[in-house]
Amino acid sequence: MKATIPVNSEPVQKQSEMLGLLSSTQSIVKEAVQRLGYKDDMYELLKEPLRIIKVRIPVRMDDGSMKIFTGYRSQHNDAVGPTKGGVRFHPEVDEEEVKALSMWMSLKCGIFDLPYGGGKGGIVCDPRHMSFHELERLSRGYVRAISQIVGPTKDIPAPDVFTNPQIMAWMMDEYSRIQEFDSPGFITGKPLVLGGSQGRETATARGVTICIEEAAKRKGIRLHEARVIIQGFGNAGSYISKFMKDAGAKVVGISDAYGALYEPEGLDIDYLLDRRDSFGTVTNLFTNTITNQELLGKECEILVPAAISNQITRENAEHIQAEIVVEAANGPTTLEATTILAARNVLLVPDVLASSGGVTVSYFEWVQNNQGYYWTEEEVAQKLRSKIVESFDNVFSTAQRHQIDMRLAAYMVGIRRMAEASRFRGWV
Repeated sequence: MKATIPVNSEPVQKQSEMLGLLSSTQSIVKEAVQRLGYKDDMYELLKEPLRIIKVRIPVRMDDGSMKIFTGYRSQHNDAVGPTKGGVRFHPEVDEEEVKALSMWMSLKCGIFDLPYGGGKGGIVCDPRHMSFHELERLSRGYVRAISQIVGPTKDIPAPDVFTNPQIMAWMMDEYSRIQEFDSPGFITGKPLVLGGSQGRETATARGVTICIEEAAKRKGIRLHEARVIIQGFGNAGSYISKFMKDAGAKVVGISDAYGALYEPEGLDIDYLLDRRDSFGTVTNLFTNTITNQELLGKECEILVPAAISNQITRENAEHIQAEIVVEAANGPTTLEATTILAARNVLLVPDVLASSGGVTVSYFEWVQNNQGYYWTEEEVAQKLRSKIVESFDNVFSTAQRHQIDMRLAAYMVGIRRMAEASRFRGWV
């Protein structure tokens, strides 16, 4: 019997896209380093992870056969503190992907002033075709393979694509067995009963929602009158839709892997949420669908790409009608499209700022584990809002001061702390 546990089903970028995203990330890092006044050796330090490990994980399958899985863990920079980042289970995971994503995690931690560097991990597998027990054996095998380079003061994993609190619980238990003491701070995104944090499941969507609210203030848009389009209806997109509806906004468009729905008078979000399956699919129940690309060009005030990378490109950026674009997905807007949108006075809130609610609440979970005292959901929500608003203000003011777009400004803010820590350590 195959696994039926719920998983984080946000899509993964294809290999060719990740190569492009790694290259584009490096180009923005280089410009940000130069604008901050650092020498070329700082860029040489930051353009690649400090270390990356590739492991082979033997797993006994339910039919008695032995299958060998390939896993990775990338640690971009630990000058500020231990590295932090998710572990994804997906058939298209590769080395270039985890390298790029660990760099983004470093930037997110820098933007939000978290005492971490960026990390990322993954295993090449398809959990949708594995049983519950096979997933447990794979999760424990991965921890055994990387146990020497991870830990509460070294590198702290978390859930990501196709992983969830149950998988985090298995990983934490395996690490605690290896170390011979209970170590909840080794990993975040755990079940509440094992030291997880209130508010973790909705943290990414809440962070995006707060960024939407802040961006709307800067553009003079009344949120309760705004039309919102959300591309993607997975974990993040569905919660964002719900939060936008609760804020009084009119969600006029949503999409999933099979198509999109657009209704100028507003969609019945509660109905769609009730009908969606565990992979965020709902449009296959309707006949009046349009394509994802058609949806991006529809009328709205706020557009939220919450699906996959490279959705807003040079070819369609001129047709975007939104006044605000808030990136909930990783890399949904190309660099060329970013330039076009900026020239058209579209306020783009980049992924490294907008989608950082998850790592921020993961930090809260780690803090709670370390002190042995746990906060209420209201306390977590208040602390998250404070962090998001402060970070948004910092990036926005940096963009205004330097007359640059929000993406470059976010990279400058994200790099500064990591670069200064590296400099004080004498690494450059």
